[in-house]
Amino acid sequence: MAVLNSIRTTNPLVLNQQQGNQIQFPPPHLVIQKQAFLNDASRKISVFPNKRANIVAAPVVFASAGKSSASKICILTSAVSERTASLLDSVKVLNLNGDEVVISDLWKDRKAVVAFARHFGCVLCRKRADYLAAHKDKMDKAGVALVLIGPGSVDQAKTFAEQTKFKGEIYADPDHSSYSALEFVSGVTTTFTPGAGLKIIQAYMEGYRQDWKLSFEKETRTRGGWQQGGIIVAGPGKYNISYIHKDKEAGDDPDVEEILKACCT
Repeated sequence: MAVLNSIRTTNPLVLNQQQGNQIQFPPPHLVIQKQAFLNDASRKISVFPNKRANIVAAPVVFASAGKSSASKICILTSAVSERTASLLDSVKVLNLNGDEVVISDLWKDRKAVVAFARHFGCVLCRKRADYLAAHKDKMDKAGVALVLIGPGSVDQAKTFAEQTKFKGEIYADPDHSSYSALEFVSGVTTTFTPGAGLKIIQAYMEGYRQDWKLSFEKETRTRGGWQQGGIIVAGPGKYNISYIHKDKEAGDDPDVEEILKACCT
């Protein structure tokens, strides 16, 4: 996907956060360049481009009136389709207490980095958990939550939490519904690749280990263990997904600086 240099909006909405009124932001078709300004130089439009962004739905525009007459405006775009965002609104995951949580509520009122594991026994997912948790201080400073979701049971999620001491929040998705909604790939050919094999050897050399008991439990075995995951940066706002990385194969971690740029700048 190309670097996003401009956004074309179609009848975006403006939300006046002080008065709670919705108004239409003129003109109805507006092309906004990065760091562009309106005619009034005091009214700055901030656009956050993302290398992986796929602008497929009209963004929502939030405006807040300050003490001066100028209005600060921020365009929020989505890296997923409107259909995907809608599907996620009906997906439920389970916290470590077994309570159901609508997945989009995880980023409704905050920004979050959400990592999707292959399964809770996966050696490469344990490395991914550490690779993200190593930067949690930066996320905390920016007010960004760190979340990991795995396809499996709550008991598997608890075991993963105990074994990895993961610093973020952990949720289980027994039905794989979030993976389906985000269209993460699955299959033998995405699991057993030369690249994945080399990454597994490297992970073992670094001291990581596969939990074979978890790997062969029913919740993983019946799905074949072929599921791949990914990483998103989302929120605040249920439909505001600004970054998505879909693993092409096991261990396909993006550059962490790319994630930090999306979540913490």
